[in-house]
Amino acid sequence: MNKEDIYGINKWGNDILEIMDNGNIGLKNPFYPENSPSDLIEIIKSLNERGISCPVLLRVTDYLAFRIQQINNSFLNAIKEIGFKGNYKGVFPVKVNQQAQVIDRIVEFGKKYDFGLEVGSKPELLIALAHDLSSESAIICNGIKDREFIHLAILSQKIGFKTILVLESPRELELIIKISKELNIRPLLGIRIKLTNKVSGNWSQSSGDRSAFGLSVEQVMDVIKKLRAHNYLDCLILQHSHLGSQIPDIIEIRKATQEACRFFSEITNQGAPLKYLDLGGGLGVDYTGEQKSALNSINYSLDEYCTNIVETVKYELDQSNISHPTIVTESGRACIASSSMLIFNILETTNFDSREIQTKNKNDHPLLKNMIQILEYLDLDRAQECLNDLNYYRDEIRVLFRSGQIDLPNMAKTEETYLNIINKIKKVLVSSTEITEELQTSLDNMADIYHGNFSLFQSLPDVWAIDQLHPIAPIQKLDKDPNRRAVLNDITCDSDGIINKFVLRDGISNTLPVHKIENDEDYFLGVFYIGAYQETLGDLHNLFGDTNVVTIKLKENGGYQLLHEQEGDTISEVLSYVEYEPKDIINRFKSIVEDAVRSRDLSLSERKELTQSFKESISGYTYFEK
Repeated sequence: MNKEDIYGINKWGNDILEIMDNGNIGLKNPFYPENSPSDLIEIIKSLNERGISCPVLLRVTDYLAFRIQQINNSFLNAIKEIGFKGNYKGVFPVKVNQQAQVIDRIVEFGKKYDFGLEVGSKPELLIALAHDLSSESAIICNGIKDREFIHLAILSQKIGFKTILVLESPRELELIIKISKELNIRPLLGIRIKLTNKVSGNWSQSSGDRSAFGLSVEQVMDVIKKLRAHNYLDCLILQHSHLGSQIPDIIEIRKATQEACRFFSEITNQGAPLKYLDLGGGLGVDYTGEQKSALNSINYSLDEYCTNIVETVKYELDQSNISHPTIVTESGRACIASSSMLIFNILETTNFDSREIQTKNKNDHPLLKNMIQILEYLDLDRAQECLNDLNYYRDEIRVLFRSGQIDLPNMAKTEETYLNIINKIKKVLVSSTEITEELQTSLDNMADIYHGNFSLFQSLPDVWAIDQLHPIAPIQKLDKDPNRRAVLNDITCDSDGIINKFVLRDGISNTLPVHKIENDEDYFLGVFYIGAYQETLGDLHNLFGDTNVVTIKLKENGGYQLLHEQEGDTISEVLSYVEYEPKDIINRFKSIVEDAVRSRDLSLSERKELTQSFKESISGYTYFEK
């Protein structure tokens, strides 16, 4: 049984996925790694029996709980080994995934670690204040804040919340002081500082002294002076220095941490009783499993990340004779990414080759005859030559067809011959490990198109917007060699709804190895590590709404338990998002149908059937349904 891991599953999914003996992908229980994995195909089948169809967003709570445990334990181990005198308190940035089921479980799993929340808006603050956080958990308030935001944040201290207002600009300070005096409550304050160190990666603009948020050096001094003048300097307990997001290189993390510590020392020497050093985000996810400094990978482990931060903070603050603080990180992506996956079925395929052998006859154009003769000299050494000849003859014949010099039968035979020879060239090249870039590009351009039951813009917006890579693989037939290469098209009516970059064991590919779909079988693909941002950034392209969402827990002895089900958006719901009233839509349609009845174009029974069909559609799923 062939279980060669051509998709690199053991590299990027070693904690959570396994190729089972039956060729299906299994979900591993990270808390019980010795247990047999839960068959993902069987999970999808059981969901279908419950009436939950694909596409479905599958959340696995064990992966979220495990990552929270890993992050906290790694920091605790580093603190112990290095002799750091402070603590670690993580917070989850709500913007990374605001879904209620996610936040509820983050709070639940993180409570024993005093895991808090980071918010950047009034709605997110309300979410945080509606959760039973531990008494030592922090709510860190970033972003631009108005009077209402500040008033609520300060007042929340009266009921036991440790709500810290981080100063993003000097303007906020005057308002905070004014409201604090009105309420007679001294605020818990933080200060966000722009570091000069700029990191690499897709989100490099969020770092460096040109970043959108935070205070410059001169502004920091102005804030300290104002706090001292108002006798509020003792309220400044946290320094926030955002390192970046998805930082690929551990050296950049060290350098940024070092600079943050210099500010921490200097602000402390100015008389501020800083207790927390918030280093923001930065902890990356190795989406490709390459373990290198690249846009979609990282060159460090979690343990190395924690050790480097703790070691750097201890060394720098010891040099300045400053007490060790509580280290805070906002590792949202690393915390949540692995816990969600999108499963969708393939609806149909477009194949750009043909197995039908074409033979020459007297009615063939000479150029077409030359094209058919390519098969007589096709071999590995002459593959490039054959492809060049093939493209030349087809292009010339197309010119003749446009000018009326070749008839439709010759044109049809030309295209069929082209596809047949392309198929033969593909087979010849299977045995070659060295293919020229030009030849590979030509073959990639002739890859199949597998049409998936999903919306790229709704479920995977970063793939479209910033070329984010998420691992994608069939969740079945992995005991069989994939015999096709494809790109993926979504269900939207848009040429941008395509995925043509894929993570494989040997690197990044322009095509995905897939299996030929036999006899209308259900063929499922999984997109993994999509828990961060993808659920709330999506749009309503073609009015495809949220997919079905299922939250499961893996059982200790195998199998799974369904914890929560959220039905995907109905057509009625997405219409209301774009200012249509569903009842009004139905009434409009009824009026049109009634006009047809009056003009005798429609019978009463047809009116009933048409109206009923319209009503059923408006209450149905926005995606393809069998």
